[in-house]
Amino acid sequence: MSLNSYLGIDVGSVTTKAAIVDENGKFIDGYMTRTSGKPVVAVQNSLNKLIEQAKYEYNILGVGTTGSGRNLAGALVGADVIKNEITAHAVAASTYIPNVQTILEIGGQDSKIIILRDGIVTDFAMNTVCAAGTGSFLDQQASRLNVPIQNFGDIALKSKSPARIAGRCGVFAESDLIHKQQLGYPVEDLLYGLCQALVRNYLSNLALGKEILSTVAFQGGVATNSGMVKAFEEALNTKVVVPENHQTMGAIGAALLAMENHQFNNIPTKFKGFSVGEISFNSYTNQCGGCANNCEIITIVEGDITSAELNNKTDKIIARWGGTCGRWDIG
Repeated sequence: MSLNSYLGIDVGSVTTKAAIVDENGKFIDGYMTRTSGKPVVAVQNSLNKLIEQAKYEYNILGVGTTGSGRNLAGALVGADVIKNEITAHAVAASTYIPNVQTILEIGGQDSKIIILRDGIVTDFAMNTVCAAGTGSFLDQQASRLNVPIQNFGDIALKSKSPARIAGRCGVFAESDLIHKQQLGYPVEDLLYGLCQALVRNYLSNLALGKEILSTVAFQGGVATNSGMVKAFEEALNTKVVVPENHQTMGAIGAALLAMENHQFNNIPTKFKGFSVGEISFNSYTNQCGGCANNCEIITIVEGDITSAELNNKTDKIIARWGGTCGRWDIG
């Protein structure tokens, strides 16, 4: 059975997500894998896995990419739409969560807050600097306390008297955690204290000066942590909604944007097909040196081509970026 559908890919620094939606925007399937510093391999593995677990034969009508690696992913697969994470998460949330007005999003390496009014983004903020406000920080501290990250939330919810942990800085939070661990605080009180510290950090940095109104949605990998959900609900004094596919909402949003683009413009997709998952790619960097900017140029090529062969095999170059002028543009 063939299903007309749209593909979304969200390439982050920690994880890569892929999602399929149908012509009505209904979520069909998704997959998430570790990026592990190899975004090309992660994208290919995601495409292969979607086909492996598919219940339908997908007729892809449009493709969207988002995340920090959106340009790379877009070049690899032939994306019709390349959008930032703010737009992708906002579109997904406003489609699946009625009356959403605030989106809390915490991923492995960064966090975001998005303010919506009547389905339109009116304000947002991102944190890509402070480690204390990210999922990786929780991972590290769970490991320090010898607690599997998948059990973090359940154990934290058992806390009766959470430890007050400094959360303004990752370094201070870690040293404070060690100090209180040495004082003999129960593990559950340390874990929930960490949740509260991260929430304070988030609200005092990202949400400062922003009007947080219900409905509040919590997206990203950290939303899996029930301790974090409770800490946000206590701090905001409101219910926090965690969507069923909270970890892949960025990819779902990218797929919805591709759907909107196709249905509005009615043009054929540039998608190269799921066979992209089997093609070998290489990347090269070079410094231009053509002017004082000294731009670092990134080149993505198909096949096993050396950097010395690039000038003679320009047809194998599928993407190039990094320049501030048009000297290195292709196509």
